[in-house]
Amino acid sequence: MQPITGIVITLNEADNIVDCLRSLKRVCDELIVVDSLSEDNTVALAEAEGATVIAQAYLGDGPQKAHGVPFARHDWILALDADERLDDDAVALIERLALDDPNTAYAFRRKNYVGKHWIRAAGFYPDAVTRLYNRTTAGYLPKKAHSSVRAPRVEQTRAHLHHFTYTDLSHWIRRIDALSTRDAWAMKERGVAPSAVRPTLHAGIAALRKCLLKGGILQGADGMLVTLTTAFRTYMKYAKLNELHENETPPPTGDAP
Repeated sequence: MQPITGIVITLNEADNIVDCLRSLKRVCDELIVVDSLSEDNTVALAEAEGATVIAQAYLGDGPQKAHGVPFARHDWILALDADERLDDDAVALIERLALDDPNTAYAFRRKNYVGKHWIRAAGFYPDAVTRLYNRTTAGYLPKKAHSSVRAPRVEQTRAHLHHFTYTDLSHWIRRIDALSTRDAWAMKERGVAPSAVRPTLHAGIAALRKCLLKGGILQGADGMLVTLTTAFRTYMKYAKLNELHENETPPPTGDAP
């Protein structure tokens, strides 16, 4: 196995960063944290785990995740979010990989949790995400929201990440509020115009996609929960886009909590 640098972006992730870095240590011999000026003790905790911390005001999802790459000693990068952990099967897989083809990146299946409850309905599983890549051929797209790794080839593995997405349902609602604000700003910066019909139209499409195409209607309470929260987030990001155009207020600073 080639040496790997683990990279995490943070903002006030004191509750998550230690477990995340200890997970990365299982396969990485270098750790880099790109911190968006946290106000808690995220930085101290990360440094205590041996990570190099780079302070950088939030640039948006893709640019922030790319910011730490030039500081890495190794070409192979394993990028986790602070609330993600490697499953044992992911560790075993990575240890077996020769990593001799820089054109191949690797995607993992995420298990998304609300508290201790694994949500599998309406597209919440397998939720494949590319996390291991070679920086000479691949990297995060410069999108300010919902960025992903672009690589010449992505191998879809059956190994898993644990994604502790929400601590509870209340946290889920707070995240929808924060992330829909971020999404609205990203759309405004791309030049998306306001529209009176988009909030309802796109929320309805999102609900139908989750309910019918992703099978939420057949997946009980979890299916309904994912359908409703997805529609709500979609509605709110377009409604907030309209509000931004109306108010023309300055953009927020920092990542979503």
